[in-house]
Amino acid sequence: MTSAAWRVTPLKSCILAILEKRGGVIIENELETPLRDLFGDYSETELNKALLSLETNGLIHVSWISKTKRRIQKLTKDMSF
Repeated sequence: MTSAAWRVTPLKSCILAILEKRGGVIIENELETPLRDLFGDYSETELNKALLSLETNGLIHVSWISKTKRRIQKLTKDMSF
């Protein structure tokens, strides 16, 4: 994105909002459309950084289903990985 405008909602917050609406679990490719609607254009690098940050902060868990598919799950207080 080459726009100099600031985004209103951070990418991490958009991911968490989508997970909340989807019952806490989503496949990465199902995340693309609602994320573009909420956030706008983003790069694969931006998405990976946001997912890594959310995972290291204990808010989500990302696991590989296959070589190209990732499962993203929102963690609750009683869950840990």
